[in-house]
Amino acid sequence: MASPHSIYATSLLLLLSFQLLWTISEAVVHASDTFTYVNEGDFGDYFVEYDANYRALPPFSNPFQLCFYNTTPNAFTLALRMGTVRSKSLMRWVWEANRGNPVRENATLTFGTDGNLVLADSGGRIAWQTNTANKGVVGFQMLPTGNMVLHDGKGNFIWQSFDYPTDTLLVGQSLRAGGASMLVSRASDENNINGQYSLVMEPRHLAMYYKGANSPIPMLYWTSIEWFTIMKGSLTNLTLNSVTDPDEGFIYYMSFDYFTTNPSSSSNRYMAYSRYNNTLSYLRLGIDGNLRFYTYTPNVQDVAWELVYTFLDRGSLEGECQLPERCGKFGLCENSQCVACPTPNGLSGWSKDCEAKKVPCKASDFGYYKLEGVDHFMITYTTGDDGRKQSECESKCTKDCKCMGYFYHTDDSRCWIAYDLKTLTRVENSAHLAYIKTPKK
Repeated sequence: MASPHSIYATSLLLLLSFQLLWTISEAVVHASDTFTYVNEGDFGDYFVEYDANYRALPPFSNPFQLCFYNTTPNAFTLALRMGTVRSKSLMRWVWEANRGNPVRENATLTFGTDGNLVLADSGGRIAWQTNTANKGVVGFQMLPTGNMVLHDGKGNFIWQSFDYPTDTLLVGQSLRAGGASMLVSRASDENNINGQYSLVMEPRHLAMYYKGANSPIPMLYWTSIEWFTIMKGSLTNLTLNSVTDPDEGFIYYMSFDYFTTNPSSSSNRYMAYSRYNNTLSYLRLGIDGNLRFYTYTPNVQDVAWELVYTFLDRGSLEGECQLPERCGKFGLCENSQCVACPTPNGLSGWSKDCEAKKVPCKASDFGYYKLEGVDHFMITYTTGDDGRKQSECESKCTKDCKCMGYFYHTDDSRCWIAYDLKTLTRVENSAHLAYIKTPKK
């Protein structure tokens, strides 16, 4: 038989649970704070990123505004725009709700009394929602930081757009282990779906990957090893921040603040700086796979945007040759320039039409041609297969129909299998070899 004490404790727990459920059920959005916005009417007149058409919605907090926009007919994205008319500069898209799942004309964005924010087509199909129905939400708010939030009666965030980045991090926004831990590029100016590039927060560092159409797994082409690497513990949170340094004449730094566990610690790394207040800044993983910092100064007309730093450019350690598609489908890169098109008959002048030939799967129908003093972009940050003979490396590629060629370092017997060729980099070491498949006929 249960003791009076345990019966009392159980009864108290049930009472508290009932009160909590009652409180949540009573926490509803006041009718005056609900809204429904319809995607209809004339398009806006001002220049925006990707040369898009857009319709601005009432939620606004300078310089951020919620909009419907499209880059292909009748395929709209709900997005957050950064920039103002007063600056006369291009306005840019820094957050998107439904990338790759567009809505049509007359779609609706509804915030109901149950606290759920829902994007739906005119026929009722739900394209995106916050899934916050009956979870204590009492209000919607657009913050000056560009964070769009749904909050409870105490101001706690039940949902926030900062938890769901697309290809952009705003100041104060984070990547988190166990949550949104990556940025994914846009496919192209016209095509608003996930692209082939990703920036991923991994346990030891940041890493950028390229996922080609032929590759079974994404290929690593950059890490933050030159900036920071976690020697002990694992990254759990990395936040973009703006830091003022008055001792340096009021230089404004962009920094990564990061936290680790096992052991627990926190640190930061200055990444770039500007002479203007950079609180309104963002980090963007671009369509080309490059990573850039941009700062917005709203009181400067015509040139309100400043490109503060580009991670892979001619002045960086790796240069632009490290970008997988710097030289298109296939090309040889040197000093950030596309200098040649590799062919079975030697190097020819590079053009955008340069492309490796399609190869049949049957081993008797193809061979290899050799290039000396070249590397693939994946070699810089990966070790390859160690201790392999060149014949073993070639055999592995030959047996794999998707392999387009292999790279071999004769000085340390390392092998890399390439499923997508793209940009090759000229190096001084002639022991770095490439063997590219080519049809015999």
